[in-house]
Amino acid sequence: MTLEGRRLLVTGGCGFIGGALVRRLVAAGARVLALDKLTYAAAPEALAGLSDSPRYAFRRADVCDAGALRAAFAAFLPEAVVHLAAETHVDRSIDAPADFVRTNVLGTATLLDAALAYWQGLPEAGRAAFRFLQVSTDEVFGSLPLAGGAVFRAGDAYDPGSPYAASKAAGDQLARAWHRTYGLPTLVCNGCNTYGPWQFPEKLVPTAILAGLLGRPIPLYGSGANRRDWLHVADHAAALCRILEAGTPGGTYLIAGGGALANLELVRRLCRVLDEMQPAGAPHADLIAFVADRPAHDLRYEVDPAGLRGLGWQPRVSLEEGLRETVAWYRDHAGWWQARLGAAGLVRRGLGPDTNGR
Repeated sequence: MTLEGRRLLVTGGCGFIGGALVRRLVAAGARVLALDKLTYAAAPEALAGLSDSPRYAFRRADVCDAGALRAAFAAFLPEAVVHLAAETHVDRSIDAPADFVRTNVLGTATLLDAALAYWQGLPEAGRAAFRFLQVSTDEVFGSLPLAGGAVFRAGDAYDPGSPYAASKAAGDQLARAWHRTYGLPTLVCNGCNTYGPWQFPEKLVPTAILAGLLGRPIPLYGSGANRRDWLHVADHAAALCRILEAGTPGGTYLIAGGGALANLELVRRLCRVLDEMQPAGAPHADLIAFVADRPAHDLRYEVDPAGLRGLGWQPRVSLEEGLRETVAWYRDHAGWWQARLGAAGLVRRGLGPDTNGR
């Protein structure tokens, strides 16, 4: 699929990764409909620069609303769907798992049904060119031991450890089932931890940055030994585009940054950047505060992106460069994140009211 001139429907288009993808697609000459429920984590401001573009449109809708989805398909006539709409924060899934089942499982099934009905009505050439990309997480595979070099590969068994991961695993399997049962040309991708501008302040990277900027304790679960691979959001968006362009229906593609490290080391690197950019608060590493670990906290995630690299993709943003850019962005966009902190605080399990800012 050549993206230029194509019509793509992106669910969760105002989300963190969704917004980055929409911006990239429009810049590549695609026509995009961003469909989003506009939950707490949406950042429609990230797409404000596209408001005058004839290649961009927005529709507010819930992926669980079958009628709204049918109307969106009928009005926009997409040639591909990228499904990013999801509840994504593990901590929230522990406290309210039903919300994750509704959006990530029922919502995915509802969207697949709408896509299938639309796809079946296309002419033969349109059916052959159509794609449905289910965007998921490496957390569906479960946990790896901290020691050793084992990694997860496409086709490995799922073993999700949190309600969030289980709900995404279910969505992946539904996408595969719609391909095998009905022939809908679906693809599945599982990405590693992603960071960058416009991420809602509840995930580890923005939590650490904002706590450091505010001079508050930087919360870190357990001993901070849990290892994650990190990928800049621009590289994640580029990976999704490449999968759309060259992926094989029925295929699974794993997205990795290739720089796994312990959470404690990641936060220390962020602190060193904060020391440079806000020297009055240095050393920011003194703010690191170990808090009670969350239940079933997976030790290590790491996946093998060989299939995606075979399509010609590789990450472009180094971790050092990406962290510096991200810290600078949050420093320079205090108005955006302060409004969100005022409503939600730093949503991390194990935090008291002082750390949350409430």
